[in-house]
Amino acid sequence: MRFTDSPVIDLQIGDTHLSIEQDNASMHVGTSVWPCSLVLAKFVERWLLLSPSASPNPYSSSLLLFPNKRAVELGAGCGPAGMALSLLGLSNITLTDIAPVMPALKRNLKRNRPALQRNLKTAVLYWNNHKQLEALGAPFDFVIAADVVYLEDGVPHLVSAMEALVAPSGVVLLGYQLRSPEAHQLFWELAERVFSVEKVPHEHLHPDYAYEETDVYILRKK
Repeated sequence: MRFTDSPVIDLQIGDTHLSIEQDNASMHVGTSVWPCSLVLAKFVERWLLLSPSASPNPYSSSLLLFPNKRAVELGAGCGPAGMALSLLGLSNITLTDIAPVMPALKRNLKRNRPALQRNLKTAVLYWNNHKQLEALGAPFDFVIAADVVYLEDGVPHLVSAMEALVAPSGVVLLGYQLRSPEAHQLFWELAERVFSVEKVPHEHLHPDYAYEETDVYILRKK
């Protein structure tokens, strides 16, 4: 997988080049680019850009319906996943994170403004803040999240936020890597009460972005 811990991460989406600046010395994990965001972005790119004459697309019912859909990203961090999905057609997307991460997110949105050719919406969101959740204007057709399960205390709020934000017929696209056994166990215990879970086969990930410990899940409300 093309991932490094250098200050700038390059991500090619279709014919467009994204350049994501990170600050690995920050005390906030959201100011670093984590592999899950790249894996998720390139997975979607692989199947969205699949030629109609190619092999059948198992994700056509969930991933090829981006036009005119609304989306929100939880824990957007430096913004690679949200920016990539915007380029892939998910134009009505709001990128959210906690207040201390906002400067890094906005800096990268400004840095990539020529490639994006528009301004993406952002909002401060703490998953346990009901007023902030309501202000986003749910429901959303897509909830995007990558590498957000790492603190056990935050898991109930995360699952509740996902449930509150996604439409009954909507989809949660989750890039996932086990960071904490305790958070992992609790997340899936709570998530499976609310969502049906589809794990994307590893061979369906983009071949250049198929980090062995990283997975993509598609969650739908039960």
